[in-house]
Amino acid sequence: MPSAGPVAFATSDPQDPERLRRAPLRSCPRPSRLRWPLTVRPARAARGAEALGLRTVGDLLEHIPHRHEDRREARPVADLRPGEDATVIGEVRAIARRPLRRRGLTLVEATVADATGPIKALWWNQPWVADRLGEGATVILHGRCKRRHELSVSDYELADGIAGHADHHSTGLVPVYPASEHITARKLRELAWGVRGAERDAVEPLPSALRATEGLPDRPAALAAVHFPEGDSDDGVGRRRLAFDRLLLRQLALLMRRARRHSACAAPELSGPPELTEGWRRALPFRLTEDQVRAMEAIAADLARPRPMQRLLMGEVGSGKTVVALHAMLRAVEHRAQAALMAPTETLAEQHFATLQGLMGAQSVPMALLTGSTPAARRSDVLGKLASGELAMVVGTHALIEDDVEFDDLAVVAVDEQHRFGVRQRQALDRKAPPGLAPHVLHMTATPIPRTLALTQYGDLDVTALRELPAGRRPIRTHLASTPDERRRAYARIRDELRAGRQAFVVCPLVSESETLQARAATGEYERLAETEFREFEVVLLHGQLRPREKQAAMSAFAAGHADVLVATSVIEVGIDVPNATVMLVEDADRYGISQLHQLRGRVGRGRHPSLCLLFGPTESARLQALVASDDGFELAEADLRLRGEGELIGTRQSGVAELDLELLERAHRWAAALLEGDPDLSAPEHALLAGAVRDAYGADALEPIPA
Repeated sequence: MPSAGPVAFATSDPQDPERLRRAPLRSCPRPSRLRWPLTVRPARAARGAEALGLRTVGDLLEHIPHRHEDRREARPVADLRPGEDATVIGEVRAIARRPLRRRGLTLVEATVADATGPIKALWWNQPWVADRLGEGATVILHGRCKRRHELSVSDYELADGIAGHADHHSTGLVPVYPASEHITARKLRELAWGVRGAERDAVEPLPSALRATEGLPDRPAALAAVHFPEGDSDDGVGRRRLAFDRLLLRQLALLMRRARRHSACAAPELSGPPELTEGWRRALPFRLTEDQVRAMEAIAADLARPRPMQRLLMGEVGSGKTVVALHAMLRAVEHRAQAALMAPTETLAEQHFATLQGLMGAQSVPMALLTGSTPAARRSDVLGKLASGELAMVVGTHALIEDDVEFDDLAVVAVDEQHRFGVRQRQALDRKAPPGLAPHVLHMTATPIPRTLALTQYGDLDVTALRELPAGRRPIRTHLASTPDERRRAYARIRDELRAGRQAFVVCPLVSESETLQARAATGEYERLAETEFREFEVVLLHGQLRPREKQAAMSAFAAGHADVLVATSVIEVGIDVPNATVMLVEDADRYGISQLHQLRGRVGRGRHPSLCLLFGPTESARLQALVASDDGFELAEADLRLRGEGELIGTRQSGVAELDLELLERAHRWAAALLEGDPDLSAPEHALLAGAVRDAYGADALEPIPA
């Protein structure tokens, strides 16, 4: 493994006599002390600590500051400028509190002066400060200079010390902890200082060879560096070590889960000749892309093995994932087995069912749709044919995993928009396979996933990407608009398209009006547009709260061309295929994420006519500007990652660990693979502490033995 560079406080020469002389004597770690209950007072702060999951000393040490503020140098009062954060040291000349007009609030005002002049220090709704700081006291203040000669104080200390700790809040590199309604970052600092030294009881889980190669400090030193940094480099090096720990444990758990599944479960071998699928492919009315062909080959190889496939198929909007999924399902059918496709919504399931029927062409394969809205008589018929094997393929929603749904021989499962299903829901469909077998599973997502997230969230899956668009997909021009004049021009452009025989989507973020969210609601916008801008056209409404029959009627009318404008919520995000629709107008576009807007935009541009997407939202929005600049879903996924930060997306920012880069993740992934290659169960003595860390993080089942 390549070295990450030297770490001063962790990798200094251990034979340096001076270093040995200065080093404090340390006893062996006693991890049991980290399980001591954390004492928090008053009761309000105790509730806040409980809400943050801080019950023990160890919990507190794992609650990492999300940043540090540099308060090492006090500024002369005369040098302060409005808008800057600063630390000042001065004498209290006068202090008083007074009630504000807002009921129950109090303002404390103090005149504090140093050699360069006085400043007014303000504490908002902290009346006790007036009792703690008397005239003549020397104080250390940190806060923001709101206007000249006025400081809004965020932290303060008496210069001669409070409980022996004069510089925890207002001087030095001050940690800022994730806090809650009932416990402040200041209180969390006091608690952390109260357990200083306990970090020495932290267990070091990493093998020494790994730490030496990566140049990582030991875990106690890393915890000390982030909680009590003494220099500029300490915090960064400590965070890198703690981030590496989290990533390594995650990679180990994912890779061990993958190995166990491959070893413990058997699946039907679908290795026979592709008689049905070859004929079906030759009869397709379009040419498959190279990406689709490669994906089909990889999936066919998975299906031919006696272990269950677990593959993630991610593809650009309109890249043809459904065709690839149908190929996998037909491989089951030609082996006299069954296949199922599960979608998260009825609308999407219905669209998939129609799409599969259209793709089958002249091939005759018994297929049915099963959702929560399927009539009782039809449902009974479908269940009977699934149990007898008469029905080869089924498309459905959560209805497929209900207890009374039985399959004769389920061999292949495709799960669309798999992130919308919970783990238990996906596992419930797995259990529909014959006893002793697991089905081959193809997970699908229309949201391209950056490699960072693919490794952290889907590291136990094989990943296939469809980047190439089928022939005939037209580029979509995207414009960002916000002014009334731009809105008038947008409606005029849509009317031009409608008069030319094309159709349009109008997407709103809410179903009905909300007083708290000033966003255009689908119901109100439908009524307004039908009476004003598009009164000469047929306008229909679609949202998730309509009755199934109403939803089907609206969608059928629009798909058949009987309706010109479909006003909808994001229920149309995936699965809607209307080639004649050429305009997408999205209201309050800044309320959506990048990937969701890209999915919505993908509902147009599916026919032979040029298409347009109009985003109404703030022109300064970086997310909306990214959509205007690119129509590549993979590029946009990376842009989304940059704008939101890896730490937020993979759950490290909330815990205070550093924002992560792909390089660190790749290193953790390589180390996890290397460690498990030589010790698949982490059962070797030198990996005992690492195995314990995986168990603590992901549960005892993370270390179940891998069958031989």
